Amino acid sequence: MKRLLLVAFLVPATCFAQLDGFIKKATEKVQSKTEKTQTKTSSKKTGSLLGSTDISAGLKEALQKGITEQVTKLTAVDGFYKNEAVKILFPEELQKVDKTLRSMGLSSLADEGIKVLNRAAEDAVKEATPIFVSAIKNMKFADAKNILLGNENAATTYLQGATSTELYTKFNPVVKTSLSNVGADKVWEGIIKKYNTIPLVTKVNPDLNDYVTDKAMEGVFKMISVEEKKIRTDIGARTSPLLKKVFAMQD
Repeated sequence: MKRLLLVAFLVPATCFAQLDGFIKKATEKVQSKTEKTQTKTSSKKTGSLLGSTDISAGLKEALQKGITEQVTKLTAVDGFYKNEAVKILFPEELQKVDKTLRSMGLSSLADEGIKVLNRAAEDAVKEATPIFVSAIKNMKFADAKNILLGNENAATTYLQGATSTELYTKFNPVVKTSLSNVGADKVWEGIIKKYNTIPLVTKVNPDLNDYVTDKAMEGVFKMISVEEKKIRTDIGARTSPLLKKVFAMQD
């Protein structure tokens, strides 16, 4: 009888001990889930803060970086002339001049004509940086967000819309002066004069200022686009903590 009473007493005690252990484990699980939820909520808040405070700064830093690197390269000697992506060749209407001169053994004259066009572009692009900097400073948050979440050349497209008119206004007189300073006017005068003396050819007398100005602008935007794509796709090109955080949002 005593044994039965002892067993009857011990069984509930064991059950209570097991129940207590179960409750502790359940409590620990709930606490763990709560902590994870709080962590996720905190992360979301951080993302929200990043979106509202750092996107503009990150985009502006990226654009400044791309512009500085590419404009510096383009304004160096041979920055256009030895870069096949942006090298300025004879305009389409003068391709026949180039071909004819080379067929007559005057390749060096044709090459010199191409070189002076590129020298003028290299000089003109030096005017670009302050114009781009102004456009970047005036960028609104909505612009920055659209650029970040846009296609791979969204920033370049934005800059084209914001700066093209002013770039042309600044570039054109520089091109004109540069063509004169590097002797391009005399070189081209010689080329055209030589070509126009060839029997049976249609006489040409091109104005190259607009052509070189347009090509210089085209070259600048092309190289900025290259830099933009690199920053978007190459994590190693994001050279600051801010760039890494901001562009991680579009990865």
